[in-house]
Amino acid sequence: MGRATPEQLRQRSQPEKWSAHENLAHLAHFTLVTQDRMARILQEEAPLIERLKPDTEPAFLLLVERSPEEVLTELKELRAQLNQQVAALSEAQLERVGVHSAAGPMPLREWLELFLVHEAHHLYLAFWRVREVLQQAQ
Repeated sequence: MGRATPEQLRQRSQPEKWSAHENLAHLAHFTLVTQDRMARILQEEAPLIERLKPDTEPAFLLLVERSPEEVLTELKELRAQLNQQVAALSEAQLERVGVHSAAGPMPLREWLELFLVHEAHHLYLAFWRVREVLQQAQ
């Protein structure tokens, strides 16, 4: 991401906040989770889908151990796959319902909107974590 080194991407600018790398690893993991959720919504009748607890998810923890370059490559590949999957959905499929454990019943269309908002939030955080680390290095 920009001028940041792999070490800077992994560095936490604030001890209690995820680094840019952790935010990107979370996005890669969340894209996988979204693909799984989408498959469940398409295959099951109104499946109950629990909220994600990323800090304890083994797949997220494994992604965090990978290099920033590997995570970014993985994220781009997963996002391209998700884009293709979504582009192939019919209107009827977009109206299938999944039940979020906190938000309640939502059509797949809203699940995808939630994904985009969540993705944007973490991209925003990654951007600012990089800026903060670069400013601290000056």
